[in-house]
Amino acid sequence: VDTENSMWTAAERAAIREDMAACLEKLWRTGEIYLDKPVVADELRNVLHYLHNVFPDVLPWVERRLVAAWRRAGLDPALLADPHRRPRLSFGDWVGGDRDGHPLVTAEVTAETLAKLRATALDLLRTRLTDLAASLSLSGRRQREPEALAARIDAFADRMGDAGRQAVARNPEEPWRQLVNLMVAALPDDAAAPEAGAYRDARELLADLDVLRDGLAAVGAGRLADDDVGPLITLVRTFGFHMAALDIRQNSAFHDRALAQLLTTAGLDGADYPDWDEARKRALLDQELASPRPFIHADAQAGPEADAVLSCYRVVAAHLDRHGVAGLGSFIVSMTRDVSDLMAVLVLAREAGLLRDTGAGVCCPLPVVPLFETIDDLQRSPAILDTFLGHPLVRASLAHQQAAQGLDQPVQQVMVGYSDSNKDGGILASLWGLYRAQAALTEVGRRHGVRIRFFHGRGGTISRGAGPTHRFIEALPPGALAGDLRMTEQGETIGQKYANRITAAHQLELLLAGTVGATLRDGRDTAENHPLAGVMDDLAAASRRAYQDLLTADGFLTFFAEATPIDAIEASRIGSRPARRTGRRTLADLRAIPWVFAWSQSRFYLSGWYGLGKALSDLRDRDPDAFDRLARAKRDERWPPLHYALSNAATAIATADPGVMASYAALVADAGVLLARGEKVPGFGHRVYRTE
Repeated sequence: VDTENSMWTAAERAAIREDMAACLEKLWRTGEIYLDKPVVADELRNVLHYLHNVFPDVLPWVERRLVAAWRRAGLDPALLADPHRRPRLSFGDWVGGDRDGHPLVTAEVTAETLAKLRATALDLLRTRLTDLAASLSLSGRRQREPEALAARIDAFADRMGDAGRQAVARNPEEPWRQLVNLMVAALPDDAAAPEAGAYRDARELLADLDVLRDGLAAVGAGRLADDDVGPLITLVRTFGFHMAALDIRQNSAFHDRALAQLLTTAGLDGADYPDWDEARKRALLDQELASPRPFIHADAQAGPEADAVLSCYRVVAAHLDRHGVAGLGSFIVSMTRDVSDLMAVLVLAREAGLLRDTGAGVCCPLPVVPLFETIDDLQRSPAILDTFLGHPLVRASLAHQQAAQGLDQPVQQVMVGYSDSNKDGGILASLWGLYRAQAALTEVGRRHGVRIRFFHGRGGTISRGAGPTHRFIEALPPGALAGDLRMTEQGETIGQKYANRITAAHQLELLLAGTVGATLRDGRDTAENHPLAGVMDDLAAASRRAYQDLLTADGFLTFFAEATPIDAIEASRIGSRPARRTGRRTLADLRAIPWVFAWSQSRFYLSGWYGLGKALSDLRDRDPDAFDRLARAKRDERWPPLHYALSNAATAIATADPGVMASYAALVADAGVLLARGEKVPGFGHRVYRTE
């Protein structure tokens, strides 16, 4: 940027180039490999850098672009004048809360994470409010102080006591600045005893910012209201007093073992609970949820899994009692296989004192969220959600959460996994299975009068759900995006997308624009099946069979172990999480991230395309008419789900490097284990690789 500024002299431009060269030399001489495995605290510091130093500066840019685009479209600027009516971004965090196969995420780590997130948010607000007070120097002698502003300052100062009087005395006859001083004084400091009259939550700060904004507009200072106070309102709406909502994620099998330990400690028959059938599990869980009695005393120990779950839930309960639901996300159940996996969380929540009696009945104040990951689980997901939403305790919990958040209808969050569904069934079966599941889950929610908020667990590569954001959103089924969505940004892509503020603003703009556009289109579209939906069902099934045939073929695991650097990736110190969920040396236990990284590093990119070529060639031979219709839908109609799936696979194929692939394959002791060749598929214009 500096080199583009024409004000610099020749000598100054030369100095800038020398600085750039020195910076590049530092990067060149810096090591690229972590010598020590990072811990959770290291990862949290990285997340907080973006939350504290990047996004607060980027959000005003995004809003200015929105307003400019709104005006260019000829729409009424008054509709976006109020910051509260603009699209809202909010942030979540898994670092410090995601304990699925991560033994280092303890209850203590979760407590420290919640405290650090809150402290960072309050520090950010304190800094921005102090900066606002320094610049907002309007004099009461040059413009008459609005009565509402004066009344708020008087009441605020009285409530704050000595701190309030000091805040007002600091800037006499500058009422706008006095109100900001009071806001700074009222920010809570969790490290000290609470000040009298301090804010209890971010909504109270938002109310005072609205008073300040109205007080500026009342004297004709609308520009100051928009440019100085408007961004702060957006900041508080986005980050609150918590910075990001911390999700708590755990594997369903871990919960099963925890319940077995609780039942055993309580002297009940349940040591083999993980092996019970679904009907027996449901009977026990319903019986327990009808009783307020816990299994064990709060200070008793039941076993490693039970103690880990309950200690975490007690941290969540303590935060809830002290600060409310702000800062707390959801209980996410990875590998959700049936309804009992979700109801088990409610029983464990009861054990930790998290179920609350609102007077209208018992409820859970935090959402319990299924995570459907495998192809089979995605296919079962509509029936699971239908039963779950019909449970009285779930209905009561959703109603409580709706009232607490001021929503127009109950909202049930459902997370869908891209990485594990791809690892399980291949690229096409994964994307089409996700499409079908979301359409069916949306219909289930509609029948229950519940809006489904999908949480898309996308990764950083095509195999893990990545791809152009706008195309991803366009490819969602009608009704699946009802005004909002959640999605993950994985660690390996955060720096690429958001380290540069200009790039970060562009990425957020794509996300917001895509969400708004899809929401508007959903108002016109219907959920009827596309004429080619049946063809896609067959194609996905054939693709999955081909992919599964490869995974179960003799010698495949040997090839994977020897022709990819999976051993080096598992031993790497990239992240704090182990490469395997439980440490077993099986393909099922290997996480999707090292699975994909191994194929990517060896330039096979197999998980991004394999199975598609076999499915397409079989369709061409079996039903040429259906193949032609599919080709036309891709080429002419650009049916978004088909276009997204095939363009992603084409990108993966184009990225593959046969030369590097051959070099890695040469590492296999038995050179005849696998032979790959290319085959052109007519009508699609790209090369699809098959295995023989």
